[in-house]
Amino acid sequence: MSKISFPSRLASLLLAVLALTACSPEMDWRSVGFEGSTLKVQLPCKPDRTTRRVTMGASSVDLHVAGCELDHSMVAVMTAQLPQGADANAILLGWQNITLDNARARVDARQPWSKSGMMALPASERVQALGQRPDGRPVQMQAVWGAFAQAEHMHIVHAVVYSDKRSEEPAATLFDAIASR
Repeated sequence: MSKISFPSRLASLLLAVLALTACSPEMDWRSVGFEGSTLKVQLPCKPDRTTRRVTMGASSVDLHVAGCELDHSMVAVMTAQLPQGADANAILLGWQNITLDNARARVDARQPWSKSGMMALPASERVQALGQRPDGRPVQMQAVWGAFAQAEHMHIVHAVVYSDKRSEEPAATLFDAIASR
């Protein structure tokens, strides 16, 4: 099985997005695209963006991140293009495990997740979990992982909402609006 060897980079990347973000308390949904991808998402506030080179499986890839903070929630979407022949399912599964382990999360609900244009992979899932922030305080987590084909390449995507309290919004709108056009 492929491993993702970027947990500390991912954590620092999310913290950097949080540190750079200033957003009004009201949701102001806007369309966001990603360089080199047909992926489009809706974010509830003006996102900050970053790209980092990370290792996923046996490959080094550019991980594109857009995220913002809204009230007591952090919303982020990440995507990367995989090289030909990469095992997207194994990489998604590894990404899920790393993300949940880093949050010291206990999964409350797990269900298959698919959207039009997305690939039907066993690791394409929506997860609700209770985890811990770095300072030990509890955090509610709602996340999805999936993959889509674009030309000759496979792209993977992960969207997540971290919040003090579990609420269907903004997660439902975020996850429903993910599209590969």
